[in-house]
Amino acid sequence: MPELPEVEVVRAGLAPAMTGARIVSVAVHDERALTRHAAGAADFVARLEGADVATVARRGKFLWMPLADRPSAIVGHLGMSGQLLLRRPDAEAERHERIRIFVEHPQHGELAVVFADQRTFGSLAVDDLLPTADGRAAGWGSSEALIPSQVAHIARDPMDEAFQDRVLRDALRTRSSAIKRVLLDQTLISGVGNIYADESLWAARIHPETPASALSTVAVNRLLAEVRAVLNKALAEGGTSFDAQYVNVNGEAGYFAHSLNAYGRTGLPCARCGGPIRRDAFMNRSSHFCPRCQRLRKYSL
Repeated sequence: MPELPEVEVVRAGLAPAMTGARIVSVAVHDERALTRHAAGAADFVARLEGADVATVARRGKFLWMPLADRPSAIVGHLGMSGQLLLRRPDAEAERHERIRIFVEHPQHGELAVVFADQRTFGSLAVDDLLPTADGRAAGWGSSEALIPSQVAHIARDPMDEAFQDRVLRDALRTRSSAIKRVLLDQTLISGVGNIYADESLWAARIHPETPASALSTVAVNRLLAEVRAVLNKALAEGGTSFDAQYVNVNGEAGYFAHSLNAYGRTGLPCARCGGPIRRDAFMNRSSHFCPRCQRLRKYSL
């Protein structure tokens, strides 16, 4: 599933083409792409046509495009394989294309935003905007304290200026769950998925099964610093692509996969100590870690 870096790369690619654009028409080819829009395709189209896009914003793994003249936004979640691509309006249909939004931009002219999704777990919706709980700007790319109702339960991500390290540290003290499970809880810290959790824990030398409440303040601060470092490096390298399912708005793959130290490296030597990377089953997924560098130990509070 695309995580924060991959979704941010898409947001940054969409922003120049969509900010200030007018939606001319919308073609829904497959209503499975509207699972988050309960009112159906006709309502989705009616709420968008003729609207102006104010900006393109993101929190965690969610994207949204607030509509300048309406108290609502287009909300996108890429799911496992969703793609948002910029194309010419007359470009041939993409493989697995579900929705095409035709826009006119004052500088870039006529464009099309294509939502393609092989596995159909991703979706688009038009959703009402609500005030943010803390009164701060809702996320990256937004200066307004308004967030789609479908995203309001998602915590701020560690790249957000309004993210509060202290709040997360306090939350960890009350949780006996494995720290990796906590990192994947999008209501506590958003944008971090399986790949970047493994990479951050490797960098911080913390075993993924360490109880969150057992981590000292020093260990939590070190982990947060590594989370941010990993996410920043992944952003700089365009995200992580293992196949053609994750691409940016131009259809290009990211190359952070070449910088991975733990995830997907089962049996290969640890870049730090030379021991073999281990893969364990975890929450219907896998954890990758170095048993030599990331020993399961107790941390004093």
